[in-house]
Amino acid sequence: MVRIAFVQPDGRREEAEAEVGETLMSQAKAAGIDGIVAECGGSMVCGTCHVYLGRELFDSLGPVPEMEADMLEYVIDPQPCSRLSCQIRVTAEMEGAEVGIPHSQR
Repeated sequence: MVRIAFVQPDGRREEAEAEVGETLMSQAKAAGIDGIVAECGGSMVCGTCHVYLGRELFDSLGPVPEMEADMLEYVIDPQPCSRLSCQIRVTAEMEGAEVGIPHSQR
């Protein structure tokens, strides 16, 4: 398990333990993190699991796959380090990472 901090738009931090190999979205949902709606359950068709990553974490994940990039065009207020949490697998290297929740999902 790794500890990940989800940062709400108001700056409030919600920490959660996440299991390596699971999606960031599923672990946020299991922990009851506000703002990770995930209406499609991880099918990458709704964009309601949109998150902001720090530059270092974003870069460590490699290029955004084309299908995800297409979906990110439809989220509200995308940022340069936006990702869909349903497409991110938790790794041990994510220990202590901070993940931002967009204001639009609150």
